[in-house]
Amino acid sequence: MARTAQANKKSTAMQALGRAGMVCYGLIHVIVAYLAVRVAFGDTTQQADQRGAIAEVGSTGAGVFLLWVLAIGLFAYAGWQLLLAAKGYHWVPKEGKRTRKRINAVGRAVIGVALGVTAAKFATGSSGGGSGNQQQQTMTAKLLALPAGPFIVMVVAAVIIVLGIVIASKGFRKSFLRDLDVGDLPQGTVRWVRRLGVLGYIAKGLVIAIVGVLIGIAALDANPKEAGGLDAALRTLAAQPFGTVALVVVGLGLGAYGVYCFAAARAHKA
Repeated sequence: MARTAQANKKSTAMQALGRAGMVCYGLIHVIVAYLAVRVAFGDTTQQADQRGAIAEVGSTGAGVFLLWVLAIGLFAYAGWQLLLAAKGYHWVPKEGKRTRKRINAVGRAVIGVALGVTAAKFATGSSGGGSGNQQQQTMTAKLLALPAGPFIVMVVAAVIIVLGIVIASKGFRKSFLRDLDVGDLPQGTVRWVRRLGVLGYIAKGLVIAIVGVLIGIAALDANPKEAGGLDAALRTLAAQPFGTVALVVVGLGLGAYGVYCFAAARAHKA
């Protein structure tokens, strides 16, 4: 009995830290949105991706302190996602769908750890590893060098495009609401949280799909320099006709996703 109580206490503490960490995760999206809008109006001095967002935090007066807070929060977010992967989504009736959600939680945990490590490196003055675009190009080059490399890269591109479509579909279908206890939200905010989630998931899915398209083009041309991460996806969007307007809209969508994360940190089912 005592062991069970202690385990529940630890689980509750992890959930509280994880929810705080989700606020950090949302903050990164808000800053990426700000950087995307800057890119839309011609700013080329900053990476419009997660690394750029973390660097932006580090450039403030209390940068080192805030970077450590961000790193700890992101590690806590990763731990919470692993807890959800192990014991969560019990409210999902279909076993197959529950399993997929738990696998997705593991993926988010990996992202949380990666971002946490990046924040810690910036905090210690070691921000090496190149930009997100450079890292994506290096990884693509290594895959292209393998036997059947272009085919492997094309499969990776297809998986990323499908992932983007799935994420966007959560916005269109409003299925993200099923994971929230909307009764935990402040009175009168449910409609706004729903709108933020719709816009946020669609925008996030779109940019992920564009990343997949860029990787697919790199596979077709056997040229890793045509691949790129979030920053390249946003700049590709900006280069299209009406790109400034499109990028501002997508940037606002990413910001909406970040704000939605603030609400989800409070209302996500345990």
